[in-house]
Amino acid sequence: MKAGVDRYSSVAIALHWLIALMVIGQIAGGLYMHNLPKEQAELKFQLYQLHKSFGVTVLFLTMLRLGWRLSHKAPPLPAAMPAWEKAAARGAHVGFYVLLVALPLVGWLIVSSSPYADSVQTYLFGVIHWPHLPFFDGVEDRKALSHDFAEIHEYLAFAMIGLIGLHVAAALKHHFINKDTVLAHMLPAAGRRA
Repeated sequence: MKAGVDRYSSVAIALHWLIALMVIGQIAGGLYMHNLPKEQAELKFQLYQLHKSFGVTVLFLTMLRLGWRLSHKAPPLPAAMPAWEKAAARGAHVGFYVLLVALPLVGWLIVSSSPYADSVQTYLFGVIHWPHLPFFDGVEDRKALSHDFAEIHEYLAFAMIGLIGLHVAAALKHHFINKDTVLAHMLPAAGRRA
């Protein structure tokens, strides 16, 4: 089989699963840390720092994945697949890319617009300084703006949850009901053999 024609390339498969695991971890971690009580402020702070670190990592991996996808042909969808289903599959992939870029960027806007931006710096994994966006110096009510960005971030996260559910359901439908190769295109070698 030629990579990128009959199945996704090994790089595309690795990036897909790495990003998927990170996004699921980000969603689970985000829901957990958001609900931590004030008494656990230190833990919450550390989790937010990790959340920011992994968010930036997801953004970089997504840019790499998008670049790879634009330069490597994807395997064709099954010929018997209805046109509406092909359009839905393409739409879902576009939706994933939009959310994978928008979620980290809106997270960056939250942190940058916060009234605490000057006193709380971001260090990716405690090592690499990550700058704040410079657009918010003249904003009068930074707390309200940061809150608005946080709400957008939350809505985008729930959109991601919905899209993941739809994506998984579609992959399982193709595998168990349609019995085609759509899921096998993205499985690592061991999964395809099984």
